[in-house]
Amino acid sequence: MAGVAGGGGGGGGNDFQWCFSQVKGAIDEDVAEADIISTVEFNYSGDLLATGDKGGRVVIFQREQENKSRPHSRGEYNVYSTFQSHEPEFDYLKSLEIEEKINKIRWLPQQNAAHFLLSTNDKTIKLWKISERDKRAEGYNLKDEDGRLRDPFRITALRVPILKPMDLMVEASPRRIFANAHTYHINSISVNSDHETYLSADDLRINLWHLEITDRSFNIVDIKPANMEELTEVITAAEFHPHHCNVFVYSSSKGTIRLCDMRSSALCDRHSKFFEEPEDPSSRSFFSEIISSISDVKFSHSGRYMMTRDYLSVKVWDLNMENRPVETYQVHEYLRSKLCSLYENDCIFDKFECCWNGSDSAIMTGSYNNFFRMFDRNTRRDITLEASRESSKPRAILKPRKVCTGGKRKKDEISVDSLDFNKKILHTAWHPTENIIAVAATNNLYIFQDKIN
Repeated sequence: MAGVAGGGGGGGGNDFQWCFSQVKGAIDEDVAEADIISTVEFNYSGDLLATGDKGGRVVIFQREQENKSRPHSRGEYNVYSTFQSHEPEFDYLKSLEIEEKINKIRWLPQQNAAHFLLSTNDKTIKLWKISERDKRAEGYNLKDEDGRLRDPFRITALRVPILKPMDLMVEASPRRIFANAHTYHINSISVNSDHETYLSADDLRINLWHLEITDRSFNIVDIKPANMEELTEVITAAEFHPHHCNVFVYSSSKGTIRLCDMRSSALCDRHSKFFEEPEDPSSRSFFSEIISSISDVKFSHSGRYMMTRDYLSVKVWDLNMENRPVETYQVHEYLRSKLCSLYENDCIFDKFECCWNGSDSAIMTGSYNNFFRMFDRNTRRDITLEASRESSKPRAILKPRKVCTGGKRKKDEISVDSLDFNKKILHTAWHPTENIIAVAATNNLYIFQDKIN
């Protein structure tokens, strides 16, 4: 199988192969905890790609213009801006450290020359403005060129300051800080299609914010029981519908998804739709509840479907059908027999994300051993690829990987027992219109693109 037909924007009929484009980050064997990438997000045009890490930093890559002298090299992504988004804090009331780790980044649609993004750690959301400056003012009346104030008595003539060109500077400045609204850890932020509001979700509550107002938010979902001993589930992810500004969904640790309509009531504790797949009693085990917990939920670009990721599978739901998913894709079914050891080393609690391609015809999600999986929804074909420096020669075609589950291992296969569970791909992103993907592998960001046959 050559590859998974994705057709980023055009709804591909072509089969193509994925090839290596770039890798960012240090090669060192011993990785600093602060350098581990914790979120990856393309902006609406795909020209900017943002990553957040456990050290509270945001790095933005910008796509270069295509080079006429090198027609085969499509625009590469180079560092555009790096800034410290969050610092470690201490909650003195609860004697708790608040990590600086960036949990999520969400871009706002571009309205002018500047770019805006929301970034969040466990407690505080910040709105950042990223803007360019390539001119500076000179010839002030009240200060010298080096910035020192002039003696007012020596000013004899009025000067008109002029703008002079300077080296391009990219500035990141925090425009809004949305704090003190979450008792528990924030796991999701999602910008509404009205471009004026956004939601933030923690384990038990979802809040609705206006982008201009920082001192108050509206609580739209609250699942906290009066007695915390009765707590049976938590919110794991939440997202606004891409077109209907009144509709959002949230997923739970019990494997269910609730769709809510803000037109029905101010507090959306009563859902409009409830998506749940009935459990097969024959496959029930001690781990059933843990592996059914949903780690990510994403609406398709069309708004017709949504995709959920649990520990072993990805499911695609039609919003008009609540009783079962229309498609189920097994990500790493060969791990079912290994759940006991994955429970002991805590890997069973890893939160894998998933993403759609631009035309909703293909989906991607991560696995272990730096493997990531792609599924073509039209042909029902799937592929396993690896993000590794071994295949990181320019334009090197990624070879499909196979995992051997028992019996005789073929030459190119890798045994389940030799998978490295410390190398995991939790965060991936797909360019909104093209077949370019970004894959975060620990502290490295891999960028792959298609090579059409």
